[in-house]
Formats: sequence, C-alpha cells, structure tokens
Amino acid sequence: MAPKKDDNRKVVAENRRARFDYKITDVIETGLMLTGTEVKALREGKINIAESYAAPEDGAIWLINANIPEYSAGNRQNHEPKRKRKMLLHKREIARLAQAVERKGFTLVPLRIYFNDRGIAKLELGIGEGKKAPDKRDTAKDRDWKRQQQRLLRNRG
Repeated sequence: MAPKKDDNRKVVAENRRARFDYKITDVIETGLMLTGTEVKALREGKINIAESYAAPEDGAIWLINANIPEYSAGNRQNHEPKRKRKMLLHKREIARLAQAVERKGFTLVPLRIYFNDRGIAKLELGIGEGKKAPDKRDTAKDRDWKRQQQRLLRNRG
C-alpha cells in the first residue's frame, strides 16, 4: 500500500542514496516507537538514516543503525542515539515483509522520515533489491541524459 501524497508532510530526513543503491519495488508507511526526547530531536531535524536498515526479529520489524543524536535540552534520561527502534505494523504486513527478506533476498530500506498532518512521526520503508555495478551505471547514465534533455529544452524554448 503506497503512502498518500500529502503536502502536509514535514520531511525530517531522506535517504537519497537508497534509490541509487536499490531497486525499490514497494513502499510502506510505518509508525515508529520513539521516546519523548527522540521525538523532540526529530522535530529539530536531527537524524541520520543513510546507513540504517530494517530487519525482522522476534516477530517484529526493527529499525537498526538509525542515528538520532541526543536531545540538547534533555536531562540524564536522554535516549541512546543508535538504539534499535520498533516499527509499528500489522501482523500481516510484518509476515509479508519477513517473507520477502528471507525468501527472495530483498532488503528493507528506510527512504524518509516525516511528520504527517497530525504531527505523528512516520517512516517510509522501501522493499529493495540490491543493484549491481552495471545497473548503477545505467541509472547514472539515464539521470545524466534526462538532465541534458531538460537543458536542451530550456535553451530552445
């Protein structure tokens, strides 16, 4: 199920490298189980999901290696920056994602984190298949060609 295209979303972080490294076949919107200081740090725009991934474990999907730095105004009960964070999904979705990862060799890649119109932090999770070096070259070639096309059209018009 693809997420709705809302203009009310405030994107906090985007993994731009994910679409270059992986062929994304499906996108799912998930919730995240966060602590209070993590949400406050997210509202400040402090998160790094470039090196993170998701994996099934103990009947749930976990976001691993996402770095949310400690909240600057937090006290001694501040959160741990690189802890595992549980994703909030339905059981059927968890089973489908776990099956895709185990059988077909896909990877769960976080694409972006944003706040929806109700102010709730959401994660856009992509089911991706790793690209080989020739595929990456083709992607770069297509991107350069499209950029050149736009440049030519802009100069003529």
